[in-house]
Amino acid sequence: MTTTLDLDPVQEVAIVAAQNDAFRRSILGNTSVADAPQGQFVMTRGVAALGPDARLELTRRVAAFGAFNADSDPYGWHEMGVIELDGTTVWFKLDLYDVDYQYGSPEPSDPTQTRRVLTLLLPSEY
Repeated sequence: MTTTLDLDPVQEVAIVAAQNDAFRRSILGNTSVADAPQGQFVMTRGVAALGPDARLELTRRVAAFGAFNADSDPYGWHEMGVIELDGTTVWFKLDLYDVDYQYGSPEPSDPTQTRRVLTLLLPSEY
């Protein structure tokens, strides 16, 4: 098994970014992303209060998001993004945990040791 200690840092970033992208695309139940890493998709009360239409549109936008930049994604892991919807700024943040969701993942590039939690939130809730 390859561990992050065996990977070149550039390789590790590319692997984690690809896994995060696959996970984001899978949140809509897209069957073409059947091999996506495991995890959970949650939203804060502030986002939930925007209503069902906004929640669905935001979920679609998160799944399709590709506008990563150095300000919102400084490590290149595709773990954070900013979306504007009808004048409201919404963030998404992907965190990588161990399989019990207790601590950070011991090997972020290994999907057997990593679980993702994608949170949709308002900036004021950060």
